[in-house]
Amino acid sequence: MSWNETLLWLVLSSSLITGLAIFFLPEERHGLRSALNLTGALAKLVLIAIMLWGVFNGLQYETRYALLPGIDFALRADALAMLFVALSAVLWLFTTIYAIGYLEDSPHRSRFFGFFSLCVTSTMGIAFAGNLFTFFLFYELLTLSTYPLVVHRGTDKALRAGNIYLGYTLAGGAVLLIGIVWLYSLFGNVEFAHGGVLSGAASDHHGELIVIFALLIAGLGVKAALVPLHGWLPVAMVAPAPVSALLHAVAVVKAGAFGIVRVVYDVYGIEFAQDLGLLLPLAVVASITIVYGSLRALAQDDLKRRLAFSTVSQVSYIALGVSLFGPIGTVGGLAHLVHQGIMKITLFFCAGNLAETLGIHKVSEMRGAGRRMPWTMAAFTVAAFGMIGVPPMAGFISKWYLGLGALEAEMNWVLGVLVVSSLLNAAYFLPILYAAWFQPPRGAWPAEQPRGRFETGWRLLLPPLVTAAFTLAAGLFAATLFSPLEWAQLIMTREYVR
Repeated sequence: MSWNETLLWLVLSSSLITGLAIFFLPEERHGLRSALNLTGALAKLVLIAIMLWGVFNGLQYETRYALLPGIDFALRADALAMLFVALSAVLWLFTTIYAIGYLEDSPHRSRFFGFFSLCVTSTMGIAFAGNLFTFFLFYELLTLSTYPLVVHRGTDKALRAGNIYLGYTLAGGAVLLIGIVWLYSLFGNVEFAHGGVLSGAASDHHGELIVIFALLIAGLGVKAALVPLHGWLPVAMVAPAPVSALLHAVAVVKAGAFGIVRVVYDVYGIEFAQDLGLLLPLAVVASITIVYGSLRALAQDDLKRRLAFSTVSQVSYIALGVSLFGPIGTVGGLAHLVHQGIMKITLFFCAGNLAETLGIHKVSEMRGAGRRMPWTMAAFTVAAFGMIGVPPMAGFISKWYLGLGALEAEMNWVLGVLVVSSLLNAAYFLPILYAAWFQPPRGAWPAEQPRGRFETGWRLLLPPLVTAAFTLAAGLFAATLFSPLEWAQLIMTREYVR
């Protein structure tokens, strides 16, 4: 096995071995568990940095072996995979730090961090998958590894949310499997290929390929929270804040969105998808989801549910960018895969801080929170401005390129969707910021529990401050090497422009 092949396995193993080891640790081994978590996360970052440099310079990372006749287990690192892998690895590190602080006095931490590591391993496998079979294998492993995290607290409410989550995601996986098996019956093992492996399919299969596309997008759309397949996501907010952050920014919804990108570009091919008339319906579904999610967010008083419906809206920017027939829209959608992640994880970190330190769970309880927790609310403000699309935040870059992509594709109505969405973003974020910064508190906080010498524990405070800085830096330094925007442009020029 070559070094390049070994690197793929090392990236997966850095979280897999960590997770398996943590399962067997007694609860009282706090220091060792934290050391294992952080060592695995840092080792993964180093390995991914090596691979990023290699992919940038044109090195090939691929390994495969035959599981069954005609079915290969294949791992491959291309530029698109590395965009998702780098996001997951960086945010896993900061979510790990945050979770260590958040769960400081909680039971079942070894179980939590064991499944937490398996979840990240599954996400990496999804990113590195070289064909639809391998993708599906890790896609279902992600469902199974995140379910224990959703039900971690063990309450009736958590178990109900877990059952809903499992019902949606397993049903989505079944639909996805039907599409994959149907494709296999027509074309054999479906590899991910630049320009689309199906792009030269004979015309007598076009009707079937349209139906299969609908099945694949529906199966992936459950995790991507496309309307009307989004119902699990707000319900799953009963999970602890680190899990919410993981679901919304790193793992589950991003796995669905990433899968949609793979299907459009590497299975069908953007030009073939356009010829079959598949892109416009996808754009319409994404646009409906964007507006619907924002409207539902506006009506939520529970802070995490408001952020959950915001995710329903914001993740669909990725699908919208994919459906715009042109390279500029592609850049906007791919950049938003990273931008949404760093903005949304910041918001959930901050929501967790407010809940754990002050007992704030509702928007109506936010009065004066900026005076009591200025650093947390400063991070929340940066991320909220990014979601709205205020320059020079990361969200502005995404929306700018999506708007240009809409003009390039002559889909001017998409500009209206972006404007309406931004106005709704402002409508559900600005009242929170106004209450937190400019209104006095009504009295004692619902359940204040001071942590340490800062406004909250440093492990809770550091991650949102860093990810908020990423949100600002991704906008300010968008034109620099290895920025999300520049890497998205690399993907576009290297893999999708013919």
